[in-house]
Amino acid sequence: MFRRKRREQAEQVVEAAAEPSRESGPWDADEGHPETDRIDLGGLRVPHHPAFDIRLAALGDQHVSVIALYEESTLQVQAVAAPKSAGLWEEVRTKITSTSSGLSEQDGPLGVELSGEVESEDGRRQIRYLGVDGPRWLLLAIISGRAAVDEKVGAEFVEFVKDIVVVRGTDPMAREEPIPLRRPNEATPQQEAGAPSLDPFKRGPEISEIR
Repeated sequence: MFRRKRREQAEQVVEAAAEPSRESGPWDADEGHPETDRIDLGGLRVPHHPAFDIRLAALGDQHVSVIALYEESTLQVQAVAAPKSAGLWEEVRTKITSTSSGLSEQDGPLGVELSGEVESEDGRRQIRYLGVDGPRWLLLAIISGRAAVDEKVGAEFVEFVKDIVVVRGTDPMAREEPIPLRRPNEATPQQEAGAPSLDPFKRGPEISEIR
């Protein structure tokens, strides 16, 4: 009887740990989070939004960020390694404002963000920088185009970011090193070794590539 009680208590602890501790993300892969329909891109699991055109941006041979196109707007999302102590987003904000004039801080749905008008190859454009500090990672989201000023369109991007799961992994990484991504149909090291996948893609989404 005592053994059964201990087993039941252990099961309750596991169930409690799996419950989300916050109302929304971005989430860390090791914390409890809602199991919604997401696209597994390795370092990021992003929500499946039927109206978004999702692409992967590469730097050299490595995929480093996700691009979402929607309503004449662009969302770029990237996760980078961070130290255990929080506060990398504050440092990154300082770097951005020191190189880009026309940006100011304001409170947003994910905390302090930067917004304003910046110079681009096509002239001046509206832009928003959102950042979220996680356990040993920073998620950076950049919104440009109509969504940077249109609250309704911008809210679609914000909800997308809120449901992202960051998979940092346990490997040592340099500060601000991009957490690597992969196409959903690329095999993971575990799959290549013959290990069963926890969430296999029967038919992956069509994702184009930007270099």
